[in-house]
Amino acid sequence: MADFPESIATELLFDTHIDLAPPENIGAAPFGSRSIFVVLGGTFEGPRMRGTVRSGGGDWFLKLASGAGELDVRITLETDDGALIYMTYRGVLLASPEVMARVFAGKDVSTTEYYFRTTPRFETSSEPYAWLNTTVAIAVGCPAPNKVSYRVFAVK
Repeated sequence: MADFPESIATELLFDTHIDLAPPENIGAAPFGSRSIFVVLGGTFEGPRMRGTVRSGGGDWFLKLASGAGELDVRITLETDDGALIYMTYRGVLLASPEVMARVFAGKDVSTTEYYFRTTPRFETSSEPYAWLNTTVAIAVGCPAPNKVSYRVFAVK
């Protein structure tokens, strides 16, 4: 039988802070209530990389009947040395209506008051960052009015 680990080790890749346009609310659709959040820009910084989040990406967010939200995000990172990295992620945001009301009112909300996790994947042709192409990552999100932040970890 396999000798599986009791837990999974991670290391910090970067923190990112993303500015968003007000949502384009598509409304109730067959799979839930759809909103599109267009990325205006942002920054990222970590031990091995830093740079900007380019405008033009987005999150095709789906709020389910259960109240949970599903993220479907595509963005482009540009490192300080000019490399382009395509970052996609799926994820889940689960929070009570009261917590989300506080978030959208601009109040401080602890990350322990909701569940917001994503699974970033990366694509790049840049040799210095090619290691990202085979990196499995997880992230913890933090929503705010017209913004979102993530702490992104590589799974070792």
